Amino acid sequence: MTAALTLVLAPAGHATAADAALPLGDADLTETRSSQNLADGVTLTRIVRGTDPAPADQINTTTRGPWVVNVLTIDPRKTRGHLAATYGPDLAKVEKTTDLVRSSGALAGVNASFFTFTASAQYPGDPVGLGLFDGKLLSEPTADNAEANFVVDAKSNRVLMGKLSWTGSVQNRTTKATLPLEFINHPPVVPAACAALPDQTQCTVPGDVVRFTPEFADATPSGAGVEVVLDRRGCVVRTSATRGTALADGQTSLQATGREAASLLQVTGQGCVKQTSTLVDERGEKLAARKGLYGVNGRYRLTADGEIVVPAGSDSFFQRNPRTIAGTTRDKKIVLATIDGRMATSVGTTMDETAAVADALRMHDAINLDGGGSTTMSVGGALVNRPSGTTERAVGDALVFMNTRYHGGGH
Repeated sequence: MTAALTLVLAPAGHATAADAALPLGDADLTETRSSQNLADGVTLTRIVRGTDPAPADQINTTTRGPWVVNVLTIDPRKTRGHLAATYGPDLAKVEKTTDLVRSSGALAGVNASFFTFTASAQYPGDPVGLGLFDGKLLSEPTADNAEANFVVDAKSNRVLMGKLSWTGSVQNRTTKATLPLEFINHPPVVPAACAALPDQTQCTVPGDVVRFTPEFADATPSGAGVEVVLDRRGCVVRTSATRGTALADGQTSLQATGREAASLLQVTGQGCVKQTSTLVDERGEKLAARKGLYGVNGRYRLTADGEIVVPAGSDSFFQRNPRTIAGTTRDKKIVLATIDGRMATSVGTTMDETAAVADALRMHDAINLDGGGSTTMSVGGALVNRPSGTTERAVGDALVFMNTRYHGGGH
């Protein structure tokens, strides 16, 4: 590794990502940068803007900082490695980013998707939005306009950013009866009006239809409703009047609640079904979920085509917080950055400030990944930044850089 140190006394315009001072706080703030080459085409830069710790009661308002930003830059033209996304033993568990980097054998990585977290004690790692791992769509993008997706092809390190949409269905191959799928690997909701019914097929209130894969957890969610287990060909292996089972390799299951329970049994019968799953980008073009493709979810685009596009907002999400950013430069470098926050030694950034940082780092396109206590960067399984909590938070998934060419397999 090689290292270099630069000192910037005031904003220096937008010459390059390496020397443009961050547009944070007062213009007279001292800014220091240190850089090291982690591997061919991979650079880690640490930026500290401001020198004096912030008073505890001014963290959200100070114009003096300080701010601590760590920037991982990957040049696809020079590296032999690839960027990917990974999760822990299963999709529904949480793992620390440092552990995900270490266990995957990655050189470096950052936390990625928004995930269920405290909303589910049983399935905290369940992504709230897109989860695409080596061509397997394990979580569909939500319909929330705030969701922004980061998709990378590990074979070429080419990146797609924007808002993806998804549709899915299950169709009986003989009768052609069809039922829309609503989710992939998310526990279905049992309508309150139907919860006490001993037979969910008698329910007349709408429920959910969900596809589950073995990657979700040790067993599928249990509870009222029906479940149909399918083999690799989509043929029915078994049907149950309640939900919750272990899936063998190659098996999938369909769960339904509410009045969809009866509909699912009608569509599947004892035959074979065809399942469809279609991802579409912002231009309406289909995105084939092929090997080597990875995707995670974020909230809000920061920049698009070189313009700052983050919307206005006033709730706590838009105020100063630790942040994780993923983006690309005009010349197709991949940039992953963390901004420490909620501390006297680094106050964090508002969404507007975050977008300004992405722009100053020359991110032509960028999205805001999960932040707050999740914001973490790791190199070689060791912490690079300082998470805002008392300990590093376990997260749902991570973007990781593998210093080897993509050969397929794993997640």
